[in-house]
Amino acid sequence: MTRALVVLAHPLPDSLCRHLAEGAVKAARDQGWQVTLRDLCEEGFDPRMTAEERSSYYSGFHGDSAKEVEDLVQAQVLILIFPTWWFGFPAVLKGWFDRIWAPGAAYDHAPGFGPMIPRLDGLREVLAITTMGAPGWVDWLVMRRPLARVLRLGIVRPCAPKARVTWRALYRAEAVEPARLAGFKVRIEREIAAMARRV
Repeated sequence: MTRALVVLAHPLPDSLCRHLAEGAVKAARDQGWQVTLRDLCEEGFDPRMTAEERSSYYSGFHGDSAKEVEDLVQAQVLILIFPTWWFGFPAVLKGWFDRIWAPGAAYDHAPGFGPMIPRLDGLREVLAITTMGAPGWVDWLVMRRPLARVLRLGIVRPCAPKARVTWRALYRAEAVEPARLAGFKVRIEREIAAMARRV
């Protein structure tokens, strides 16, 4: 059975991101997947790396997030749902990358500080679903899609080079019309169905 990890990073219980996450979870379960939902804000996930974690980064990482690490390591599909704020990840999601995509779990250090050695060999699909207040042309033409590039090239590729990354942004999310939202949700359902055919 395909194992899917869904990570939600929004502090409001009635947010548009939560609504999209509920739809993504349902679509994933409709594919017969085993789905784990991690609501980082509701769970009180602490994004701050501890002194112990940082000091052990190159000598056998020691963290207190074993369950979160296990969820990531076992996932074949990763679905991230989050708002884009200031053209960056929310702090809680950035901290999740910092603390959970850790050495010994997501990658190993190479001798001489060379390129990282990937460990997430089982991860095959990553779907990023983000809401953004800006219109699409600002993200594409002015900012040149910074988060999409960071996720694909700076996080997933070094740790899970076999994983396909799909980026779906709902632009002008603060003024989204019902019809446009419905169309976006259908697109997400189709993406998840396409992922199911590939994994």
